[in-house]
Amino acid sequence: MTEITASRRNLLRLAGGAVAASAVLSANEALAYQGNMERALSSLYSSLGSLREATSDKGGHKAKAVQLIQQAIGQVQAGIDFAAERFGD
Repeated sequence: MTEITASRRNLLRLAGGAVAASAVLSANEALAYQGNMERALSSLYSSLGSLREATSDKGGHKAKAVQLIQQAIGQVQAGIDFAAERFGD
C-alpha cells in the first residue's frame, strides 16, 4: 500500500467520523426543539381557560376536567424539561 493510498483512507475515515458526529448533533438539536409539545401546552392552557369560564353546574365533570388538564399540563411540561436537560435548548 502506498503512502498516498493510506493517507486517503485515513482522510476518508476522519471525514466519515465528522459526518457521523454532525448527524448526532443535528439529531440532538431536533430533539431539543419541542415545538409540538409547546403547542400542546398552549392548547391545554387555552382549554383550561375555557373550562374555567364555563358555567359551574356540570355535575362535577367540569371540576374533574380542570383537574385532568392541570395534570396534563404538568406532564407536558415535565416532558419539555426532560428534553431540555437531556438534549439542551
